[in-house]
Amino acid sequence: MSSLLIAAATQLSGCSPMDQGDLGHLIAVLGTFLGLSLFSLGGGNTLLTEYHHLSVEQYCWLTPSQFADIYALAEAAPGPSSMIVGLLGMGAGWPEGPGWALLSAYGAEIAILLPSTLLMVVACLSWNRLRDSPWRIAFERGLGPITLGILFAVGVKILQTADTNPPGVVVSLLVCLLMLRTRISPLWFMAVAGGLGAFGLINR
Repeated sequence: MSSLLIAAATQLSGCSPMDQGDLGHLIAVLGTFLGLSLFSLGGGNTLLTEYHHLSVEQYCWLTPSQFADIYALAEAAPGPSSMIVGLLGMGAGWPEGPGWALLSAYGAEIAILLPSTLLMVVACLSWNRLRDSPWRIAFERGLGPITLGILFAVGVKILQTADTNPPGVVVSLLVCLLMLRTRISPLWFMAVAGGLGAFGLINR
């Protein structure tokens, strides 16, 4: 049933889901995640805009609403933010059956983690040798604004994807303002937003 809903939604948007049952297509997708892994500066969330483009617009695995749900699930679960890639891989392979969904999920997660992990191991082994180098200082200072800019763009993308009605937009903007101006724990905002959703006061 879920695969039929995905297909119907994507056809209405003029997008045809890619057949994950083709091993060649799966390898191509894994190659894409392998390449993206080396650009995950500041954590997995910095690639969220590209994940959205690939899964919703290019390969049409998911609808925007489903992508927002998967992002919320990945953020709520313990573990790294890159867990979303495994869920995207599972969503991509689910129309082909549970077995193919698990293969796609594990393949996508390994592809996004392996190159960046190996790169960080190499960097950590040699980084201390450059601790007094002006190149290291300049590199670290330059990455700060870049990472913040990428995270800001990711936040805007999530707001565009998740908030489709005025109450949701108001709540999101209010939470952003309170996060910037107060020291209230984000857990309180999550609890209040969850309560509003449970009582049907905000929805997507």
